Amino acid sequence: MSEITRKTKREAHVESGSLHARKYIDRVTAVLRSLDFEAVGRVIELFAQAREGGNTIFFLGNGGSAATASHFANDLGFGASPEGKTPFRAMCLASNTAFLTCLANDIGYENVFSRQLRNLMRPGDIVVGISASGNSPNVVNALAYAVENGGIAVAFTGFDGGRIKNIAHYCVHFETAKGEYGPVEDAHMVLDHLISGYLALVD
Repeated sequence: MSEITRKTKREAHVESGSLHARKYIDRVTAVLRSLDFEAVGRVIELFAQAREGGNTIFFLGNGGSAATASHFANDLGFGASPEGKTPFRAMCLASNTAFLTCLANDIGYENVFSRQLRNLMRPGDIVVGISASGNSPNVVNALAYAVENGGIAVAFTGFDGGRIKNIAHYCVHFETAKGEYGPVEDAHMVLDHLISGYLALVD
C-alpha cells in the first residue's frame, strides 16, 4: 500500500468516523429526550422510601446491562450514601461469579436471578431488572418472582419494552428500534447517574 493510499484511508476514517459520532450523539440525544420524567420521579421516590425503610434494592441484567446493574449498585451504595446520611442497601445479583455460575450450571441460566432472590429478598424489597429487549428469561423470571413474593418490581427497558414492561410495578422505558442496544444502554447509564446523583443530595 502506497503512502498516498494509507493517507487517503486515514483521512476517510477521520471523516466517516466524525460523521458517525455526530449521528450517534444525535440519536442518543433523541432517545434521552423521550424520557418520561414523571416515571423517573416515581422511581426516585420509591428508592428514597427503600432507604428510609431499610429495604434492599437488587439490580440485575445481562451483558452490558449487568455492568449497568453493578454500576448502579455501586453508585447508590457509595455515592448516594455519604457520611451523615442513611446508607442504601444496594446489591447487584450479576456480581457474584461463583454463585451465578453455580446456579447457571445446576438449575439453568434462566433461574440465576430468581434463585438468588429466593435466598435474599424480603417483602418490600425492590428488584430492578435492566434489559434493552425486556425479554431476557432470567430477568423476566426475577421480576415475576418479586411480584409473586411481596417484592416491588422495577423495569428499565428499551425497544418495545418486552415482557418485563408489563410485569413491573414501575417502568422507565426508552422506545427504540429493535436491536438498538447502544443508545438504550447509554440511556440506562444516564438513569443511574441522574437518580443516584439526586439521592446523594437529599435525605
